[in-house]
Order: sequence, then C-alpha cells, then structure tokens
Amino acid sequence: MLRISSAELRGMMFKALASALILVAPALASAQTASDATCARVANTLKLQDTTITSAAIVAAADGLPAYCRVQLTIKPSADSDIKSEVWMPMSGWNGKFQQVGNGAFAGSIQYAALKDALKRGYAAASTDTGHTGTGAAWAAGHPEKIIDWGYRSEHLTALHSKAAITNFYGVGPKLSYFTGCSGGGRMAFQEAQRYPADFDAILAGAPAYDRGNEAFGFMAKWKATHESPESVIPTSKYPAIHRAALEACDAIDGLKDGLIEDVLSCRFDPKVLACARGTNNDSCLTAPQVDAVRKLYAGAKHPKTGELIFPGFEPGSELQWTAVTGGAEPLDVGYDVFKYILLQDPNWDPKSFDLAKDYDRLHKLDNSTLSPANADLTPFVSRGGKLLIYQGWADPNVSPRSPLMYYDRVVKTIGKKAVDDSMRLFYAPGMGHCGGGEGPNVFDALTALEQWREQGKAPASILATHSTNGKVDRTRPLCPYPQIAQYRGSGSIDQAENFFCAEKSHNVSASK
Repeated sequence: MLRISSAELRGMMFKALASALILVAPALASAQTASDATCARVANTLKLQDTTITSAAIVAAADGLPAYCRVQLTIKPSADSDIKSEVWMPMSGWNGKFQQVGNGAFAGSIQYAALKDALKRGYAAASTDTGHTGTGAAWAAGHPEKIIDWGYRSEHLTALHSKAAITNFYGVGPKLSYFTGCSGGGRMAFQEAQRYPADFDAILAGAPAYDRGNEAFGFMAKWKATHESPESVIPTSKYPAIHRAALEACDAIDGLKDGLIEDVLSCRFDPKVLACARGTNNDSCLTAPQVDAVRKLYAGAKHPKTGELIFPGFEPGSELQWTAVTGGAEPLDVGYDVFKYILLQDPNWDPKSFDLAKDYDRLHKLDNSTLSPANADLTPFVSRGGKLLIYQGWADPNVSPRSPLMYYDRVVKTIGKKAVDDSMRLFYAPGMGHCGGGEGPNVFDALTALEQWREQGKAPASILATHSTNGKVDRTRPLCPYPQIAQYRGSGSIDQAENFFCAEKSHNVSASK
C-alpha cells in the first residue's frame, strides 16, 4: 500500500493550488480589460434561446463613463413577445459584479440613466423595456403573453442572458449579482426575490409597488373620495393648510419639532380641526364634505362588506404631494389602467363608473401574482444568503407607505424574525415622496449599504440621507431600519445627522389602521 507523508501531501496540495492559480489568473486579468474583438465575439458566438443579438459594439468613453461593450438583445419567448434588453460591460475596471436595473410604472423603455450610474460604479449592467414601448398599459389588452413578459418573464430572461453575455465577454461570470429598482422597479425586485431566488444575491427595492391589484383599488378610492360630489372636491390651494395642521398635530411626537413627522405610526390627526366656520369657505379651512374626503384619504380603501383594509391611504405629512393622485379630472392612469387593460381587458371601461362596493369582489378575483407579487415566503431567497433592502418615503402619494410594512410583517410571520433580521431591512425616509423628493432628507446611497451587507456581513444600522435647497445641502439625517426611528440627542444642530441616533420606540404600532 502506497504511503504518503504529511510533508509530501502538503507539497502536492501546494502544487495543485499553484496550478489552479495559473489557470485562473488569465481569466481574472481579462475580466479587468477587454478588447474590441472581444465585444464583436459576443455577437458571433453567444447563442441564447429565443433571442437575437441585434448589436454588440464598443461605445467610446465620454461624459464620465468608461468605454464599454453595448450588447442589444431582442427576446421572444412567445409568438407575441418582443422584449428589448441591453447589457453594458465596461472595457476596463470591471468590479466583477452585475447590476440589473428596474423600471417605473408600466415600464416601456430601457433605463439609460440607471445603466450609466451602474457603469460608473464599475458594474456590468442590464435593463429591459419589459416587452413593450411607451407609457401606460394600453399594450396589455388582448395580449396575455405581453402581460407575463411585463409581469416577470422579461426581468428573469434579461438576468439569465446578461450573465451569459458577461461570461462570454470577460471569460468569467459575475461573482455577485444585484437588482435595483424603485416603484415599478420595486415590484420587479419582489418578483425576482419570490419567483427566481437564484437570479440575484442582493436586491434593493424602493417604494415597491408590489400589490398592484389592491394598489389600483387604493388609487381609485382616493380619487373617488375627492370626486364623490362637487362639494367633496378639494382645491389644491387648500393642501398647504392641511399639511400645516398635520405637522402641528404630529411633528413633535418624536420629541423634536423640526418640520417633519418622524414617528408617523403614532400620529393621530383629524382634519376636523380645519372645519370652516358657518358661512365661510377659504383656503385655510375645509367644508364638511371636504373634511369627510380627507378622512377617507388617510383611511385608505376598505372592503365594503367587512371593513378590512384593502390598501392603506395617505399618511399625515404627505399633503403637499397629493395633487397627481386626487387633483385630476380623471384618476391617475397608473391605477385605473390596471383595471382597464390588465384585469378587465376592456379599453372602453370608464374609470368614472368605478364603485368599490359593487366592483371589489369581481375585480379582486382577477388579480394574480403576475401583477401582484405578494408571496411572503422568502425562504428560498434568504436560505442562499440573499439580502433584501427596502426603502420607502413616508410622504409617498403613489405607493402608500404602510404597504411595504404590511409585507414586512407578513414575512416575519412566515419565515420568522431571526431569518428576517439576517436577510431583510426596511428603511423609512420621513418627508420623502415617491422614490425621492419632498421636504425630508431624500438623497442617499442605499446600494453601498446593501453591498457592505452582502459582501462584508455588515448589516446596515443606518443610512445617511441629505436634503438640499437650490443645490446646497441644508440637512442631513440618519434613516433608520424599522422599527427604529431617528431620535435627537438633545443638543447640537437639528440639521446635522451626528446629533441623532436610531432607536426603537417603547411601543409598537400595527401597520394596519
């Protein structure tokens, strides 16, 4: 029997490791720098199912972007599919990672600005138009395969094909894959985490419009509340007065009066305090029908028979952002297009005929996970080390802020608090609108926080956010992971983040009103 000494065994292992490094080194080096011929080779050699590579060309360095290989794909998984996707791969300085960016609303275009941002960070990046062009959802009526493409298939196929292109181009695949998106992109992020847990190692979901069916009911209910009758219409000139009253009621609940409602879940504001005196009606007060309408806006859409919350309403502090949702002659199309073109498939449906009491049960039966990825069992995603970071503005008028909190609570109940603590975070930005903007600090780098969590095991304890006026930063504040909120230390400028700390309130408040 052949006997090998421990010294000989160590020598053999060292030689094997050295050989492996010799083989891997060229691949790693090529991953940092690529040639023009390498880009052309992608078009000539990469074979993808149901996919045509329409172009693979070098784009010269310009406007702060490095030179990159731009690969354009047309993906046709069905006879009615026409998905356009692009993959951008830096010619040098690739960080070894892949980032796919999401789309807002109903998508319909490649997200070039987001691709540029990813490229500047060293990522190979991809985006898709999700299978159609233009805004709105008129493309959906009579096209079930296109609805599937938009719903989840285009995102998944773009991820698979992009990774294949990256591997072909660099000679090695990405070491880690990230997905980032806000609003409709947040819905796409949820689809990926729930349906295809192996596509991405970490996911950043802003203002996730994941509950699109019920969210559509929410949009319709908000518009209906302010158009029930001519008397219930609220002129936009009255919004500032409502906003001031909400701040007066709830700004100081967190212990600091700073023009922001930090502890929104503890806020109890009744617009009746603005009731007009008899015989008066001006921009500083609300008539009785208007008081009733504002109460409905905060309350959200409720089941006409059971009273159960269908979709949450606006939050106090969001009043200056209401115009797009409640101020139009028609409901916001991002809401009623869901009914008109996706659920009912009836381009002639009149949104003004909507009646929650009559229509809810009928329309709700048509909702499905293609539209609304609400599965709370994230076990397949988190069990492979996946990280999900969600952020949401408390003054968001489009995605009601309690919606992601309701999902978070369901995930805790489904997979347990420890699994959630290890893999999921929900950050709220007081005073921030939809995906940004608003009176509160609303510019922050959540992706770096997610990278550090996934790559270094450093869970984000806070995220620094800034607010600017006329291009000048005038306030910084830490965003805190739910259920914590930012609390003032008691001294120093209230406009400087270092004078705040994240801490949990002494009591928990349910997400459902």
